[in-house]
Amino acid sequence: MTPKKILVLFTNEWDTAEFAGARYAGRYQFIFEGFDLFKFPENGWLMLFDARRFIERIVARFRDAGIVGVISTDEHFGAMIAAIIAERLGLPGSNPQSVLIAQHKYYARVRQKEIAPQATPGFAYFPYHIERPEETGLSFPFYVKPVKATYSILARRVDNFGELKAHLTFGWLEKLILEKLIKPFNDLGSDRGLFPIDAHHLVAEEILCGDQVTVEGFVNQGQITMLGVVDSIMYPGTSAFQRFEYPSHLPREVQQRMEALTEQVVTGFGFAHGFFNVELFYNRATDQIHIIEVNPRLAYQFADLREKVDGFNPYEALLDLAVGVAPKVVFGEGRYRHAASFVLRKFGRARLRKAPTAAQLREVRSRHRDARLMVYIKKGASLDREVKWLGSYRYAVLNLGAMDHPSLFDRFHDVSRELPFDFA
Repeated sequence: MTPKKILVLFTNEWDTAEFAGARYAGRYQFIFEGFDLFKFPENGWLMLFDARRFIERIVARFRDAGIVGVISTDEHFGAMIAAIIAERLGLPGSNPQSVLIAQHKYYARVRQKEIAPQATPGFAYFPYHIERPEETGLSFPFYVKPVKATYSILARRVDNFGELKAHLTFGWLEKLILEKLIKPFNDLGSDRGLFPIDAHHLVAEEILCGDQVTVEGFVNQGQITMLGVVDSIMYPGTSAFQRFEYPSHLPREVQQRMEALTEQVVTGFGFAHGFFNVELFYNRATDQIHIIEVNPRLAYQFADLREKVDGFNPYEALLDLAVGVAPKVVFGEGRYRHAASFVLRKFGRARLRKAPTAAQLREVRSRHRDARLMVYIKKGASLDREVKWLGSYRYAVLNLGAMDHPSLFDRFHDVSRELPFDFA
């Protein structure tokens, strides 16, 4: 059997680990293009990146190269560019306009308010440079985030105008990076005449509270399949993710309401093909569900959790959709009953003094073969920027499975003790 040629755009460490698996050998030939926005030195390409030129180059190079599918799990560049390239090459893909609207945090809120006003918080937009509190369009305190960003960059609660001004004070290099992050989205959005309010703005949102979750699924020829609900647990007193747990601990009736709302929103956005994940809050006190945001891509960090519990890996479905095949989904057939993705973070400005060597990481992975471990080493200005923009430094992610909740945490503590991280 001839392997199917799949174009994979803007891969990350989760994609690389997945596609190196033996299950894909002989079935697919993966062709990688683009760069990892969060990996040095690849992310240096950001300074020279032009989305329009990239699309033209890829379309010209692969139009007659036998490519049968285009995929990306990348939130910032990949999802929108993969949708446009698939459209240009006449391959299955997401609707580019739906992807772009979902990724524009202000117009996404406008669309959500039209579809599900009861689940949409109050919101407004304002430019990066403001002089008066009333220019924000919303009373303090509120949650602020960029119109276009990724990985919660510059997203946080601000209680007053002074906090907001301090939050939006940048050095020249930070300003340059922000401009380079925004430009591809503005270019591709303007090409389709979509956004009078471009990505040089921020969104202020009414502060939500409650249990945070992610509902994930996919659409195939207009038919929506839900993959279930993942709980998001924060570090106490912060909005920084501590872990993600699957399956959710919320009552099944609440999960069903969340899935129904997600289907309503996904349909309203015009998604007809591809993966999506929708982040939601459930307020136990009021029994209300609110939309946080809509992401038009596969949640790559959760794929391994679903395989551990369900015996089904969403990456397989992603590839099926890319080549126009209906995915086959199973539930509850995995090795474990519970799985979690633990996020190891350091708050404040502590310096990483010691990290595991490559040999030590290989030893840990060999002792815990079903664990999925990702390590993120940052130093100097890069570390300072992450702490400033995100409020903490994420230095590792560890995915594990177990038959019960106590055993899951026992495994986490056992493995994490084997990782010699040391902070000054």
